Amino acid sequence: MRAVLQRVSEAACRVDGDITGQIEAGFLVLLGIEDADTTDDVQWLAQKIANMRVFGDENGLMNKALADIDGGILLISQFTLFAQTKKGNRPSFIRAARPDKAIPLYEQMIVELEKLTGKPTATGIFGADMKISLINDGPVTITIDTKVKE
Repeated sequence: MRAVLQRVSEAACRVDGDITGQIEAGFLVLLGIEDADTTDDVQWLAQKIANMRVFGDENGLMNKALADIDGGILLISQFTLFAQTKKGNRPSFIRAARPDKAIPLYEQMIVELEKLTGKPTATGIFGADMKISLINDGPVTITIDTKVKE
């Protein structure tokens, strides 16, 4: 499982012109799910996201987590995070999980994040053509891979 966390001042997802999810300060999380992912990956990653301390404190240092700023999460499914680009110029997405595997893990991630943050998680629509708008605050962008755990 891979996630790209972007610290945002605001973010929104639109599908067919309608807003499906939006937040003010918090994280826009792009989530890629691969065939090898399990519920253990969901739980580990949800903990990381909820507790990531990248929000500024009174001294401007990145010491605060989502709960400290009453921040939100906009979670967007993004199978292209598993693009393989070694051969040619057309990426392969063979490692990305098919919807029958990915949707239940995506839905579990929503539940886990809501449990950990005590707030609803804003979302896009799995598999839809989504238009994402955001103001990246910092910019702060962090990638996390549950198989690497750096």
